[in-house]
Amino acid sequence: MQKHSFQAPEQNDWQEFKPLFGGGKIKICDTLRAVTPFGGLSVLIEFLGRIGLVEQLQSQEFYQPKSPNHYRPGQILVGFMLSVIAGAQRFAHANQLRADRALHALLGLKRFPSDDTILNYFRRFTQAEIERFWRPLWRWLISRLPWQPNGYSLDLDSTIFSRHGTQQQGATRGYNPRRPGRLSHHPLLAVLAEANFVLHAWLRSGNSGASQGVVQFLSEALHLLGSNHRVRTVRADSGFYADGLLSFLEQRALPYIVVARLTTYLKSRLYQVTQWQAVDANYSVSEFKFKLWNWKEPRRFVVVREQVQTTKSAVGRKLIDLPGYVFRVFVTNRDDAALDIWRDYNDRACVECRIDELKNELAADHFCLRSFFATESAFLAVVFS
Repeated sequence: MQKHSFQAPEQNDWQEFKPLFGGGKIKICDTLRAVTPFGGLSVLIEFLGRIGLVEQLQSQEFYQPKSPNHYRPGQILVGFMLSVIAGAQRFAHANQLRADRALHALLGLKRFPSDDTILNYFRRFTQAEIERFWRPLWRWLISRLPWQPNGYSLDLDSTIFSRHGTQQQGATRGYNPRRPGRLSHHPLLAVLAEANFVLHAWLRSGNSGASQGVVQFLSEALHLLGSNHRVRTVRADSGFYADGLLSFLEQRALPYIVVARLTTYLKSRLYQVTQWQAVDANYSVSEFKFKLWNWKEPRRFVVVREQVQTTKSAVGRKLIDLPGYVFRVFVTNRDDAALDIWRDYNDRACVECRIDELKNELAADHFCLRSFFATESAFLAVVFS
């Protein structure tokens, strides 16, 4: 790191630093010389040491290396994580950190893992190893979450990882609006909004629907969260609008807000709404109870009507028989006022920020191997970062 050119070298403040993987103490300081461009990682490395990450990784090692020049599994994972945080977008980019002796000293390593070492590390993962290794690490992270008196908002969402080539397991043609016909994976995520924390993540085949396997996925997410934290509400978009998920949430007595899919049958009921509560000059809300043909009981629907404006784009669907407006419909089992339901769902936008960080800042969709579970483990490593 460098200070301004007008500062004399003798003004540098030395600080003692304990390397992450042990060894004698070292001293770090700002200097006018270009020693390392990764000096800012020292703050993260010190944080990882304080929370006890190395001890956790050592307790979860799932194989014992036999080579005399081996790296510990935890050292390889931390090396990959730091590479991602430093801007790596391919496994090969990890080699940019191999020549930085100062960074190696901060880590307490004589040398930094190469891209081949990192690739071989992830190739060891099977489905069983993912469950044995990653789930306990996630429980450890969850144990560090702050207590929320009112509980956490759990947001469900999925995204598309486009793939190049034809060798990746699970990469198939499916819904891909940006690159139609391209092979892809379709990850599923559960995010705790108040903590900006990815509670659970699956990598799925590219032809999976948004809600495919969501009940089992949510069961695992709630099991990971445990009984120490409460779920205030579950929020999801129209891709998760399915009786199976809604029934599961009702059986668990979990409050939910899910965007309803405007099917022809639901539209017919929407045309009958005549009483609206005005929010302002452009927005109105209403509600009704309705039972679809395959449901056992009627459910509560909240409708938001927005007048189409020339100055801004409107969010919602237009209906032919009701021109001049767009509509958004939510299904919920909560008793809050219709306006509060709408405002609460709008806070779900934070899950889009988490996905944007994973894809555009940490390049989670760029780390792909031939083995499906090796790719999923690399994906989980980026999320863990």
